[in-house]
Amino acid sequence: MCNFLPDRLEDLIVSHEIVPAVNQIELHPLCQQQALRSLMEEHGIVPMAWAPFAEGQEGLFQDSVLTGIGEKYGKTSAQVVLRWLRQSDIVAIPKSIHAQRIRQNFDVDDFTLSNEDLARIAAMDRKRPLILDITCLDEVRRLHGI
Repeated sequence: MCNFLPDRLEDLIVSHEIVPAVNQIELHPLCQQQALRSLMEEHGIVPMAWAPFAEGQEGLFQDSVLTGIGEKYGKTSAQVVLRWLRQSDIVAIPKSIHAQRIRQNFDVDDFTLSNEDLARIAAMDRKRPLILDITCLDEVRRLHGI
């Protein structure tokens, strides 16, 4: 399933016998969805990040926190994001059409982010969607008009 926020997710769970295995949601360092992830964990639902790189918006790949962490490990900011997702038990399928970046996306198992690194990434959370706010009626109407 996709984009089930806490109220709709809980409604789905209590009104059906089968609990979803995965909920694909906007999830990246700028939109971490902590409350939703806690609810999902409570019910054994795996979070899957769509737009794990925030579609490159807000200068994510040049962000000083991510690039600074990456320099410590000899990694790119994208690799730091993927490592953060992996350490947070979040499934991600990053998109790229560039062979070098696709190879880099696989190269994230040879380092572990420290608690300090994780705290710095946690502080990046804006606590709101960056790409798709499905709680906004105008956005819902726009999506149904596509």
